[in-house]
Amino acid sequence: MVIVRVGPGRDPLFFVTWTFVTRTFVACTRFLTRLTDTTHDPSAPLDEPRLVSETGLAVRIAHVAEPTLNGLGFRLVRIKISGQDGMTVQIMAERPDGSMNIDDCELASQNLSPVLDVEDAVAQAYRLEVSSPGIDRPLVRVSDFARALGHEARVELATPTADGRKRFRGFIRAVDGNGRDAILSLERNDARSDEEKLARIPLGALEEARLVLTDELIRESLRAGRIAQEEPAEGEEAGPEAPPRRGPGRFAAKNRMKERPLLPAGVQAGFKKSPRPPSRGGNQNAK
Repeated sequence: MVIVRVGPGRDPLFFVTWTFVTRTFVACTRFLTRLTDTTHDPSAPLDEPRLVSETGLAVRIAHVAEPTLNGLGFRLVRIKISGQDGMTVQIMAERPDGSMNIDDCELASQNLSPVLDVEDAVAQAYRLEVSSPGIDRPLVRVSDFARALGHEARVELATPTADGRKRFRGFIRAVDGNGRDAILSLERNDARSDEEKLARIPLGALEEARLVLTDELIRESLRAGRIAQEEPAEGEEAGPEAPPRRGPGRFAAKNRMKERPLLPAGVQAGFKKSPRPPSRGGNQNAK
């Protein structure tokens, strides 16, 4: 197993874990520490149903992967199959509070890979990718919309609303109800002047939804990740606060003594003075 750090040394974009097995190629990613988080919702249940479902081969993979993830304390977010590198099966997962770190990704990938092989969920050779949802994450549960209040999102419905619309874009203002009966209140920023700004969208007809990557979303995610790093782990107490470090001051450069260069033995550091020429008055006295 090889862990590769991708991105600048201070804030890596993500980590990649390569695990080579007989027929699968597993990748595990984590974006900017805990950038999958918005505002944590620890009350979200592990078995909260999704509002969207897969089709085709992805349905079979989800049927195998979801119980395995739930047994590890994770929730399935989405399964996506692409033709990249022959075939790539991407499984997005998270904890109920929306977090997913590199250790979680490794644990999920190590358990999913043998289960998928034993169940023979995919008949051909494929590459398995286990990842966190990312910053501009898909919204697949009612709790996802509740955590994303105030953020911009794109929403697409399987069936149009009464006014014939299937696609919406705007800011999440409220979520009323539970499960497929929930109603999303979205303040549209794509509405024309003659259209209603506030749309009430039935989440039971949801086809796809995801957050829009904005500066505000990135700032909040970075702030959440910073707070998570500063919080002590469970069972540990926070250490004493370190005293503030003071700089050298504005006059430090003037007061600092200039270091003398190291010279070989017998070599003088100063310039050799040339002899003074005799004065004209001295020559006249000699005569």
